[in-house]
Amino acid sequence: MSTIFLKRVLKEPLVHFLALALLIFAGYGLLGADTDDKPDSIVVTAPKIEQMAAVFTKTWQRPPTADELKGLIDDHVKEEILVRQALELRLDRDDTVVRRRLRQKMEFLNAADAESLTATDAELDAYLNANAAVFEIDPMLAFQQVFLNPQRHGATITIDAASVLEVLLTDPAKDHALLGDPTLLPPDLPLSGETSIAQTFGTEFVEELDKAPLSQWTGPVTSSFGLHLIWVSERVPGRVPALDEIREAVAREWTNAKRKELEDQRFAELLKRYVVRIESPVGAEAGP
Repeated sequence: MSTIFLKRVLKEPLVHFLALALLIFAGYGLLGADTDDKPDSIVVTAPKIEQMAAVFTKTWQRPPTADELKGLIDDHVKEEILVRQALELRLDRDDTVVRRRLRQKMEFLNAADAESLTATDAELDAYLNANAAVFEIDPMLAFQQVFLNPQRHGATITIDAASVLEVLLTDPAKDHALLGDPTLLPPDLPLSGETSIAQTFGTEFVEELDKAPLSQWTGPVTSSFGLHLIWVSERVPGRVPALDEIREAVAREWTNAKRKELEDQRFAELLKRYVVRIESPVGAEAGP
């Protein structure tokens, strides 16, 4: 009785299917055991490098430098690793957009972790001190100026500037707006940041203002417009604000820095899982 039953069971198609499925599953298990400890391979082919260089050339109207080409290759490798990692996590299942979208999702995971972090006052103070130049308040100056136009004075402009300066020094009450040449530049500039002043008059002009004595006519000082006689009325040095003054800005930059740090750490770990081989384009010199 049991023998007849066994023969009937073995003839069932479902049994055959289940047996085949078990064999396939076992086969995949054996293959997986052989490859789990082996890193995946990434090959940056010569045609791919040439394509990246061609796109760069078309965009910037010049071929990339060695460092720029290395940057393109490194970015491609990073994209490939993050895309593969994203696919392993099945992040592509809910979105039809391909590689770049997958990379963004992986980066968003890192960003979310960073956003959840809350810095202590000690951490924010340390970050502010380590990056003081980023948060420094610009030095400020207020000054008056008398302008001499090179097109009007030609070769005598230096002599003419000295004559006007003598008038100003002799008669400090003299209305300086009545001296010099017509210009759209303001004769009196209220307290302004040095960066803003440099954008109008030039960096060298601001450097001369920094050296000028307070409340005294001096010059001439050269700008891109011509010569100027100047009277610096107020000077406020730059400073690094206290944390309480810029807490929100410091916290935002601290979070950005943490996000970048986490992203770099996680990418370094992912990179260990891959063997990256970069081919040189045919006929090209040794590159990065």
